[in-house]
Amino acid sequence: MGRRPRDRDRDAAAIKAAAERLLAGTPLRSASGKLTATELIVESGLRRDVVYPHHQDLVDEFRLRAKAQDRVPTAAQELAERYTAAVEELKETKRQLAEERQLTAFLRRTVVELSVEAESVRREQEDALDATVVRLPRRRGPGRRLPSATPES
Repeated sequence: MGRRPRDRDRDAAAIKAAAERLLAGTPLRSASGKLTATELIVESGLRRDVVYPHHQDLVDEFRLRAKAQDRVPTAAQELAERYTAAVEELKETKRQLAEERQLTAFLRRTVVELSVEAESVRREQEDALDATVVRLPRRRGPGRRLPSATPES
């Protein structure tokens, strides 16, 4: 009792369906969707040793149709468009980041300048108060009074 023989008609139908999907740009199994014999085999779900000896004619037909099609498959075209959109978005994001960094640097410089200026004004005010305020002597201890301005008799 050996293995069941392969159903060559079913294998051929799988290869033809895979070719149609790849040429239409709607692959199910192929990750890249490229129009190559390797991707045809992946898309068909068959093993290489099944496809090449028995269905070489279908592989050759696929190669000719892919060459005659002379266009990028829809799936690959969509990937290229998404890549282009992502590159443009990245450029815009980088531009915005550069603007934000410039603004942040300007704000940091402004904060430092204002801090220095505020400290300078504080010192000037303290110096002005020290010059006009007469300081009274402190009390010497609890219960002691400061000498009064009028002499007592």
